[in-house]
Amino acid sequence: MDGDLRVPAGPGIPAGLIIPASELSEQFSRSSGPGGQHVNTSDSRVQLSLDLAAATFLTEPQRERVLSRLAPRLSGTVVTVTSERQRSQLKNRQDARMRLAQLLREALAPPVQRRATKPSRNSRRRRVQSEQRRSEIKRNRRRPRLD
Repeated sequence: MDGDLRVPAGPGIPAGLIIPASELSEQFSRSSGPGGQHVNTSDSRVQLSLDLAAATFLTEPQRERVLSRLAPRLSGTVVTVTSERQRSQLKNRQDARMRLAQLLREALAPPVQRRATKPSRNSRRRRVQSEQRRSEIKRNRRRPRLD
């Protein structure tokens, strides 16, 4: 549990990543989640933090991509994941590590290139027909002309 965190291979990280345990910071506090009176006495909430600017396992392009993709979630250059879903501190630690790994995996994926396409002939025909139908409905709502 206290060892290195493995990020599985995925787009942008074909070999996966290994985050050294020394770069992860865990804090524990009382949880507001399930657990009855147990939550009043135990520190089961886990906050797992990682400073992306000081991360040694990232290459410079990866660091730039992660920092830009996770910018809304960052406090400075530190990303924090909190878990209080479970009653057990151990399970919350596992959950936080899994969520951080997933977050980094998604942030490191390269952006998908959009391929320009043309609407099909049928889709253009359906669009025009729907516009004509809509126009007819609105035309029928008008006050009748007195010719």
